[in-house]
Amino acid sequence: MTIQIDPILRAVADQTRLRIMRLLSAMELAVGELAQVLEQSQPRVSRHVRILCEAGLAERRKEGSWVFLRSAINAAGAPPLGAALAQLLATAEAQDAGFAESCARDRAHLAAIRSAREGAAAAYFARHAAEWDELRLLQGADEPVEAALANALGAGALGSTLGAMLDIGTGTGRMAALFAPHAAHVTAFDKSPEMLRIARARLQHLPAGEVDLVQGDFAALPFADASFDTVLFHQVLHYALAPELALAEAARVARAGGRIAIVDFAAHDREELRSQHAHARLGFTDEQMLTLLREAGFAAEVPIALAGEQLTVKIWTGRRAAPVSAEKAIPA
Repeated sequence: MTIQIDPILRAVADQTRLRIMRLLSAMELAVGELAQVLEQSQPRVSRHVRILCEAGLAERRKEGSWVFLRSAINAAGAPPLGAALAQLLATAEAQDAGFAESCARDRAHLAAIRSAREGAAAAYFARHAAEWDELRLLQGADEPVEAALANALGAGALGSTLGAMLDIGTGTGRMAALFAPHAAHVTAFDKSPEMLRIARARLQHLPAGEVDLVQGDFAALPFADASFDTVLFHQVLHYALAPELALAEAARVARAGGRIAIVDFAAHDREELRSQHAHARLGFTDEQMLTLLREAGFAAEVPIALAGEQLTVKIWTGRRAAPVSAEKAIPA
């Protein structure tokens, strides 16, 4: 994208738009979230968004009835003029006490909004934990997806192993039970204590020490760097308000050359999944997912599509690239 200095200067000559750019420097946000944080009407915030997008500073993405916004100047490969502006805004927050206070207040307000949404999602999981597998069947049969996933990961192939496996959002433990025979060890991870109680019952037949159950948040995994050979997100990433943070954490705990597999819905327009089943995202396009994987440090492989009666399930896989060492990063 080509950006020019005059539209940029006009776009940033407004305190609200500066605040929006600092919020977007860390994560993609829905326009509705911005309106809540800024305590302004959605039409007014949409006008600010239009100005930022026309100046090449931000990019829109429509998903059903929601519009998401992301920075166009903070990612790797941003035009030099945009990257310079991103650095200027970061420096302004570091050195301008008034601006820093405003930005901190906005982030705290955003955290409160997201916490309330996460609380509503947690309540949903608590209500439906016991019948979770039955609820999933409303979205299509599990067996074809599980067979395709096992094939994609090479589970069961002669001499293959999934190594140390992390099942993020294990739910009732179905994936952990399925892949435990093919892994050296499985860590079944979930935020919901109710889900983990059910998973514990499902997995109790496995030998002691073969599976660990851990409670926590997938945006802040309680594991050391490079701990796992295989990381799995099975029908969980659509609950993430910031999927890029979840994938960054997955990349952190994955070993160089380790595998990632994401099973989720292709992009769709079923708005009731937001209102009735706590979905934060209406699936993902291949472009979105491949960008998320690449930015997290995974080399993506060819995705697999499994069409159902109402929704298409996709399987995205990739390998963790080796981190660039400090010696290689600095030219001789």
